[in-house]
Amino acid sequence: MDALSEALNTVRMTGAIFFNAEFTAPWGFAEPYAHKIAHVLAPGIERLVPYHLVTEGEAVARIEGAPDLSLTAGDIVIVPHGDPHRLFRGSPARLLDGGAWLENVFSGDLSVTRCGGGGAATRFICGYFGCERHADRLFLAGLPSLFKVSIRSDAAGRWLESSIQHLVSEAECKRPGGTVLLSKMAEALFIETLRRYMEQLPPEQTGWLAGARDPVVGGALAALHRNPHHRWTVENLAAEIGASRSSLNDRFTRFLGESPLAYLVRWRLQLAARLLQTTQKTVMQLALDVGYESEAAFNRAFKREFGLPPAQYRRKLAGSDRPAGPCSSPNVG
Repeated sequence: MDALSEALNTVRMTGAIFFNAEFTAPWGFAEPYAHKIAHVLAPGIERLVPYHLVTEGEAVARIEGAPDLSLTAGDIVIVPHGDPHRLFRGSPARLLDGGAWLENVFSGDLSVTRCGGGGAATRFICGYFGCERHADRLFLAGLPSLFKVSIRSDAAGRWLESSIQHLVSEAECKRPGGTVLLSKMAEALFIETLRRYMEQLPPEQTGWLAGARDPVVGGALAALHRNPHHRWTVENLAAEIGASRSSLNDRFTRFLGESPLAYLVRWRLQLAARLLQTTQKTVMQLALDVGYESEAAFNRAFKREFGLPPAQYRRKLAGSDRPAGPCSSPNVG
């Protein structure tokens, strides 16, 4: 399998579509930091990635410190790190509070929300992609704070968009399985967006997605993610992917800023952290599962990475306070 598929297979994911809108110019809304509403949108999810799919008309996406992005029908804008952002058209007198739409999540209401100044119409669908925090070091690593991709450039993208629009349009019927279908389509939309963004990266681009596209680095990433507990050396990893040792080291460091074995150590520890949270395995069992031969070596490495030994890390997670329950917000006018 390819590196992106291997990485996605190792990250627990979820997705949702929760807002269906037709706004007339001038209009605008602002969304807060995703982490402030994550416990409401997706309890237990560590990273929330908002997105907005424009299905008709035009809009502008704005985030502090980045150039504005002009959006047209078929564009999807992604906010990979959950930064506060704005979507607008024209010069509205005030920006609506995007947090006010949270009630749609709980009601399952995907009927069209209409508002604005009565000018040209823009239709869009909003949602999110949720994943574990170690995605920050995988497919989210190196992404800009805001980017867009057109999904109408080929038949596959047009099919995906039309399928999402169909599911949203029939949501009012409350047909069995509709919520799950929307969730799966949201995941598919995010993955397809990553694929298209990855294909469009310039040759000089660095970062995880750029590395995953490179034949040598991508092959190494796929092997490490597929079999992280294997006793990898640079030599046998290079042999596995048919590259020279020097080529593998040089290219891996160029794209990811570290050696293959340094990356492997961090990845093993991320997997161990997840197992500490999701299983009752002993520390020794976890150490063996992720490729360590001694509990002492695992404990030292884990503490260097997370600041706590594994057992204490697990206790801290078990006793951590997790915010829960909906927050109240005014209705969107």
